[in-house]
Amino acid sequence: MFKSFRIGSLFGIPIKLDVSFLLILPIFAWLIGAQIELLVDPLNAVFGTGLDAADLTTGYRPWILGLSAAIGLFVGVVLHELGHSLVAIRYGFPIDSITLWIFGGLAQLSDQPEDWKQEFLIAIAGPVVSVLVGIGSYLLLLVVPSGFDGVAFVFAYLALLNVALAGFNMLPAFPMDGGRVLRALLARNRPFARATQIAAEVGKLFALFMGLFGLLQLNIILIGIAFFIYIAASGEAQQTVMNAAFEGVRVDDIMTPGEEVDSVSPDTSIADLLERMFSERHTGYPVMDGGRLVGVVTLSDAREVDAVERDAFTVEDVMTTELETIAPDAEAIDALNRMQQRRIGRLLVVEGGDLAGLISRTDLMTALNIIRSSGSIETAKRAADEREPDRTGPVRDPEPDRRWE
Repeated sequence: MFKSFRIGSLFGIPIKLDVSFLLILPIFAWLIGAQIELLVDPLNAVFGTGLDAADLTTGYRPWILGLSAAIGLFVGVVLHELGHSLVAIRYGFPIDSITLWIFGGLAQLSDQPEDWKQEFLIAIAGPVVSVLVGIGSYLLLLVVPSGFDGVAFVFAYLALLNVALAGFNMLPAFPMDGGRVLRALLARNRPFARATQIAAEVGKLFALFMGLFGLLQLNIILIGIAFFIYIAASGEAQQTVMNAAFEGVRVDDIMTPGEEVDSVSPDTSIADLLERMFSERHTGYPVMDGGRLVGVVTLSDAREVDAVERDAFTVEDVMTTELETIAPDAEAIDALNRMQQRRIGRLLVVEGGDLAGLISRTDLMTALNIIRSSGSIETAKRAADEREPDRTGPVRDPEPDRRWE
């Protein structure tokens, strides 16, 4: 998503608008306004409203009605996500926020329920709320006085569309609501990770068909939704598999111990540092002063010094003291998540202010592959003990963070 900003809260849950929502809202308003003539006949047939298309399409009325219906639609989306959120909170899963963006709404759970009954009820709550919003819109339609055709059109449109959206969301296209319901049902008699993999494969298949249909219909929105479903399904399946594989695995199970980590002293010259980096093919070192961790120096830090001044400057002049650290008893998956969020390749493992070791993305990926193939963390531990230590080797992130490369 793009940058988002808070516009309020409901039940203590922050409500945010993504910048992409501000782009899609006028497009939806224009699409609804431009299709009023096409929409009137179906609405009259379903609700018997007797709407006059010619009256609704005079002057600026189509655009006013389109904007009103679009805003009403996204209010329904917020209520839909609020349904998910309140049930999640009921089961002890706090909600970070509800965000409106280009493809609708997104409730960000702080954690993922792995009890199939809880996930089923959380997933089904959104579509149930959408149906209730549709019924509420229909009841309001019944009390609209005659002569207020514009108001009647908006309520009739919202009544029909909210029910249709509930049905669309129940398609078994993980990670949509229907896909989460499918995963919940699969998880009744399967491991959660395996249920996620199956639901994700079904979701990707639906996304391919949806994208193909959107391409044939030249429907950019449908193509975008299909792309989002495919990427999200792949990403969540991978994350769930990693969570399951790393369950019970701690950082100190797979880290490089502190005594095997190469380091430099603060008084090392930049010229000597670069020469050592070249010979050892490392791009970063922890800086130790009398056995005490005082900072980190990286290749990018050293490059900030002009070549003619590198003998005069020392590591202490360019190192950073803003360290990315993690405790040895932290979960391994937490270390991986932090590396991904910070876009860095390794973390210093610190205990009581002392350097206890170093854990890299390479360590984690190697351990993941061993655990997945052998099913045993003990095998991964033995491999970690026997491997050539990954002390401070190069990081292959596309944009390394200067704090620890």
